[in-house]
Amino acid sequence: MSNILEIKNLTVSYGGIEAVKGIDMIVPEGQIVTLIGANGAGKSTTLKSISGLVKPKQASILFNGQEIVGKTPDQIVSMGITLVPEGRRVFPNLTVLENLKIGAYLRKDNLQEDLEYIYKLFPRLKEREWQMAGTLSGGEQQMLAVGRALMSKPKVIMMDEPSLGLAPLVVKDIFKIIETINKEGITVLLIEQNANMALKVAHKAYVIETGTITMEGTGAELLANEEIKQAYLGKTK
Repeated sequence: MSNILEIKNLTVSYGGIEAVKGIDMIVPEGQIVTLIGANGAGKSTTLKSISGLVKPKQASILFNGQEIVGKTPDQIVSMGITLVPEGRRVFPNLTVLENLKIGAYLRKDNLQEDLEYIYKLFPRLKEREWQMAGTLSGGEQQMLAVGRALMSKPKVIMMDEPSLGLAPLVVKDIFKIIETINKEGITVLLIEQNANMALKVAHKAYVIETGTITMEGTGAELLANEEIKQAYLGKTK
């Protein structure tokens, strides 16, 4: 199995403070990889570096063997990497359909087939096609953010805290969708504070603490690890 993403020595500083301290990660093609860690550990910074939103101090980030450090965010999207940002960030004064079309702004082909695919994944979006995105519930906005990202036809979809602020039942739905997307051949890089859910779906997992990778393994291995249970899963011996 080849690695679709290879991150080497990623170092990011904000105003002289190192947020990410030379991490190495691989994302095998076709898998769900999760990065778990506390708030401020460097998870979001890692995703923003991959998507070109943050300029690393130093790093090599290879996508299918091609260096992407230094490329602009739109170039990175057109290559096949897309980000579902934390907090959903839908356009509240545009309709559901308009939000989805924005996800395809770099494409020149017909969108109808993809819209139908998104509506099959998220029937609720179809029902609310002409509704303003700002009037949707939190769960529906998260579905819309994922749908919008899928409209760029990505090879890798990165998700920044998709379960944040959502009701437990909705969180279950979102994770089912993550697994469905992955089964259809899209590689997923997921960062989550909900370590329990993330590790259950992940093939490969990393733990990041204050900008350093402290542990890696399969999702199942980390789920069974005593240290992880105590630190992230709220379980005591």
